[in-house]
Amino acid sequence: MSAHAADDSTTTLPEVQVVEKAEHAITQGYVTKRSRTATRTDTELRDIPQSLTVATPELMRDQAVQNLADVVRYTPGVGAAQGEGNRETFIFRGMTTTGDFFIDGVRDDVQYYRDLYNIERVEVLKGPNGMTFGRGGAGGLINRVSKEAGWTDIRQVSLQYGMFDQARGTVDYNQVINDAAAIRINAMYEDGNSYRDGVSLERKAINPTITLKPSDKTKIVLGVEYFKDERTADRGIPSFNGRPVDTKDSTFFGNAGKSPTHTEVSAFNALLEHAFDNGLILRNRTRYADYNKFYQNVFAGSAVSNSGTLSLSAYNNATERDSLFNQTDFIYKATTGRVEHELMSGVELSRQVTTNFRKTGYFNNSSTSTTASLANPTTNLPVTFRQSATDADNHTVTTTQALYFQDQIKFNEQFQAIVGLRYDDFDTDYRNDRLASGAANHKIKTSDDLWAPRAAVIYKPLAALSLYTSYSEAYVPQGGDQLSGLTADNKSFDPEKFKNYEIGAKWDITPELAFTAAVYKLERLNQVTNDPVVTGQFIKIDGQESKGIELGLNGKLTSAWSVAGGYAYQDAEISSQVGANSSSSRILTGTDVGLVPRHSFSLWNRYDINETWGVGLGIISRSEMYAATPTATTSVTLPGYTRLDGAVFAQLDKNLRLQINVENLLNKDYYLYAHNANNITPGAPTLARATLIYNF
Repeated sequence: MSAHAADDSTTTLPEVQVVEKAEHAITQGYVTKRSRTATRTDTELRDIPQSLTVATPELMRDQAVQNLADVVRYTPGVGAAQGEGNRETFIFRGMTTTGDFFIDGVRDDVQYYRDLYNIERVEVLKGPNGMTFGRGGAGGLINRVSKEAGWTDIRQVSLQYGMFDQARGTVDYNQVINDAAAIRINAMYEDGNSYRDGVSLERKAINPTITLKPSDKTKIVLGVEYFKDERTADRGIPSFNGRPVDTKDSTFFGNAGKSPTHTEVSAFNALLEHAFDNGLILRNRTRYADYNKFYQNVFAGSAVSNSGTLSLSAYNNATERDSLFNQTDFIYKATTGRVEHELMSGVELSRQVTTNFRKTGYFNNSSTSTTASLANPTTNLPVTFRQSATDADNHTVTTTQALYFQDQIKFNEQFQAIVGLRYDDFDTDYRNDRLASGAANHKIKTSDDLWAPRAAVIYKPLAALSLYTSYSEAYVPQGGDQLSGLTADNKSFDPEKFKNYEIGAKWDITPELAFTAAVYKLERLNQVTNDPVVTGQFIKIDGQESKGIELGLNGKLTSAWSVAGGYAYQDAEISSQVGANSSSSRILTGTDVGLVPRHSFSLWNRYDINETWGVGLGIISRSEMYAATPTATTSVTLPGYTRLDGAVFAQLDKNLRLQINVENLLNKDYYLYAHNANNITPGAPTLARATLIYNF
């Protein structure tokens, strides 16, 4: 029976005005109640059959977080990598990514450091998300939900000062114009140094938005953002005999003054929501963003030898990308007999134009490396940057036309299901400007048909408890996260495929305390590698398998005690040999994947002593892990560690709040993460910063 045939059982959606009221209740303290991101519909978190962790506004404020690496410290199953000191890089369930970042559900995939000055909350989704987001999202993704103008006046200034002259200020101003319009401006400026010698940071941004409600059924949000980030690209320290070299945590290897990186982003965002009289909701998002990214580094290019020497290398890279995305979703609730449906269908169109230009550094204008000593690991030699024979000089145009459909089915109060399918026509036009026009492989064109299914069953023995099992897939084209890895060798291969099997539970122990658990297996297929038998040829392999357990706890244990954190067990291994038998860099079957600890635990606690005073204590612990996936001849291990963080909160009056956050309370020596076996970031010593928040 169709929904239209059964007029007496058709459910009419509430007006947009009612939906907006629900948005205000999305988070309560450290608990998140609802999300639109994972399903593109307004769904209770416990009814989303997927592991999902949300950093709420209260949690981010209490921890004084400023970037996504701060957020994932207390997110089970997700780790950070160094990213060569110029970009955010994360590992979801053993899968590394530099491109699975979204803002309000729209792709934001350039390699840079994102700020949270204009962000309401951060949602971390784990497992493949191809049905909802298209290409990428192999092990998970991060979505930032931005602040928008609303009908509550806000006047807030935040000032922060910390060790090493770190100073930061933010402004959040919201003004109600009338019943149909409101404006909001968020702005930020930060400047400071680091515990690392010669490393500094300066960034600034502004993001005005306007919200219009011409009727109770229509909402329009328009916004622009300008963001600029300038800092030192810091690639840390090298290794020695399979461990990080023993040196001061402040020691810079290479030349900090010749390692600048900067990013400039200009973006326009638009949202249109309209509820029709028949219950259909239309939601359209458009984002245009212009990115300009440059980084240069003089860094450790080898391990320290037994004689106490190492090699230094240098290069730079410039990337420009223009991205245009348009998403249109249609959402409709209907019933067929006693079965309720929330139907969602949509289309996404995108076009991204990318240029990438790399240069190699030549010391004294002659050699691509120079030798330094552990006693004096910096160099002041002149460095000339020019293209080598293999440096990138390419231009890429990628377009996507996607269709997707999803049905959230409620059979009764105990059983629900979600089924969905997405099709992406993903086309790449790649031009290698290192080759003459007309030369073989000067231009490469590929077209991939990506079919990403999703299916899940949810059983609710209690209203507050959901048990689920789910299956999902995602794809990464052979060009990789950044669309720049297409070559004559891999152009004909199918995209990499990722399959995720997951069983989980979500239990709202109380309305203010949520517990989650998930067991998963994630498979990586169609990875391209060197043929181990025929030199110079390539083959596809089933490259990696990850299995694990994730536990999360967020909310209030008592009226005064709030917690956020969890535990993760991860077993990520190479499932097929990578590389030729004759190569010393081959990776053997069964090898543990780099930067994936078997055990990790984190728990943030806040205890309110009274209405004025509160204290915070954070525990972060992980077992040892490899700095990079070991080869047949080389491995470097980062020792495990446990670190304590602390905070003191003072609500001096209804408008004035003071807090002091201290990182690494016990001044523990540890290693945070790495980019490879010889670019390892030492953890920071004890760092303190004070924040004053004033509302007027």
